[in-house]
Amino acid sequence: MPRAYRPTPRHPAVQYLVRLHADLGGRINANKREADRLAESMRHVEAVIRLFDPEYDVRRIAVRRRNRENPWYRRGHMFRAILDVLRAAKEPLTTRAIAEGMLATKGISKPENKDIRHLEEGIRACLTGRLAEHVVREAVTPARWRLAASAI
Repeated sequence: MPRAYRPTPRHPAVQYLVRLHADLGGRINANKREADRLAESMRHVEAVIRLFDPEYDVRRIAVRRRNRENPWYRRGHMFRAILDVLRAAKEPLTTRAIAEGMLATKGISKPENKDIRHLEEGIRACLTGRLAEHVVREAVTPARWRLAASAI
């Protein structure tokens, strides 16, 4: 098959591609430095938030930033599932125990840690958000949750 040009090491396109590659590598390094700077700024903002309110859970902020779809529960179904697990519990539960209970009802007996953590983020947001009037936080660390008297 004939070629439109001869691909030789001295071709001007090769020199241009080498410069382009170096430029892209430089951009990647600059973005990594910028990401480190932004992460440091976020830590400073979190520290100032804790100065005003030491019990504020800054992990809730990250839940809004990470916009991942929960593969097991839609938003409305998650609320009901959390309440069902808490109704069945004899004592207050941690968010991890709630997540494991919710996955057990779906038939998932041995989930991966990242799946549990992902589900915990949503549970924590629900418990401190829309479900705050239906649940009571029993302990501070680790937070243990039970149903409020009005939700039973």
